[in-house]
Amino acid sequence: MAAAAGFGRWAERALAALFLGGQLLFHLRPGNIHRRNTLEQMAVVGPDSIGITMLTAAFVGMVFTIQVAREFINFGASSAVGGVLAIAIARELSPVLTAVVLAGRVGSAFAAEIGTMQVTEQIDALYILRTDPIDFLVLPRLIACCLMLPLLTILALLTGMAGGLLIATTVYDLPQQVFLNSAREFLDSWDLASAAIKSVVFGALIATIGCSWGLTTTGGAKGVGQSTTTAVVTSLLAIFVTNFFLSWLLFQGAGNAFGNIG
Repeated sequence: MAAAAGFGRWAERALAALFLGGQLLFHLRPGNIHRRNTLEQMAVVGPDSIGITMLTAAFVGMVFTIQVAREFINFGASSAVGGVLAIAIARELSPVLTAVVLAGRVGSAFAAEIGTMQVTEQIDALYILRTDPIDFLVLPRLIACCLMLPLLTILALLTGMAGGLLIATTVYDLPQQVFLNSAREFLDSWDLASAAIKSVVFGALIATIGCSWGLTTTGGAKGVGQSTTTAVVTSLLAIFVTNFFLSWLLFQGAGNAFGNIG
């Protein structure tokens, strides 16, 4: 019974998040954007997240190179190591892992901050002051995530490639020029565009879910903690499910990247 009640509460809040997403589409107008709040949230989402994003991307790129290089060298395809790493990072690893990092760091903060405002009746005070919480609290966070996440994703792509290059050249003695040429031949502009598209969608999911879970928080301090945890889990689930459908839509048909191996 408790599990059923918990799932029912989760489903109710998920529907509230969908409704909030629809509201944001109507509120997204220049006159409704609070510039100061938006700039503050952009600083939280962007510059404050650079360190952990770069660290994550660097080690992911190094680990992936270790796994790929040893196998490709055995098959005599060492010239494709850089290209395979570039495709994997650009299409999947950089947008997904950057979104995961931000869901844990930023999405949880959104849920906790707004949830605390909700249980302490600060949201009601905004209504009394004739200030729409969606315009004042949610919209700046949505814009910040949608603008900053693509930039962090590109930074993660470059950092991951740098980490992979370091391992490829120092551990497996692959020529740097071969690695970089392979990456250039395999990647095309659509790979970078797809990473940006995914990042914008993931940013919207993180902001909407985090803010929605905060606005629907009940139960005092305990409820804030539960909302924070559930918001992160729900964001991760939404990122992984959405990533599947985006990958299916963006990369249908047979690929031709390996045809560039010379």
